[in-house]
Amino acid sequence: MRIVEFTIERYEEVLALLNDRPGVTLRDVDSRPALARYLERNPGLSFAAEVDGEIVGCVFCGHDGRRGYLQHVVVLPAYRKRGIGHALVTRCLDELERIGILKTHIDVFVTNEVGKAYWRRRGWRLRDDILRYSYIRSGNENA
Repeated sequence: MRIVEFTIERYEEVLALLNDRPGVTLRDVDSRPALARYLERNPGLSFAAEVDGEIVGCVFCGHDGRRGYLQHVVVLPAYRKRGIGHALVTRCLDELERIGILKTHIDVFVTNEVGKAYWRRRGWRLRDDILRYSYIRSGNENA
């Protein structure tokens, strides 16, 4: 297994990995142009895991200058419990630390039991002191 930077050239492979994955919802902001902007704004922070040239895991990582954010942390079920997810997340946290960002967040759907258990096992704290509100300017619920 090797961890490689996720570049837009691998978009179709990563999208195929994310499609129909429990706990992951793809939206319009996961389009190729939108993701290209995200990767350009956050260079060297998103990664894929490869086994024999096939992408088996990924993580999107970005920041706002103060806090890091992880999205779409996914490892194919057949490759779980091999440290791949941990390696992907660690790589993101290391890169964020390198640029001075020491606190990182991830949103997990309340129905994603696998995800919730994973983050608890890894020592991430469930926040109960904040609520997330979203405003969709376009009116498109899939934004």
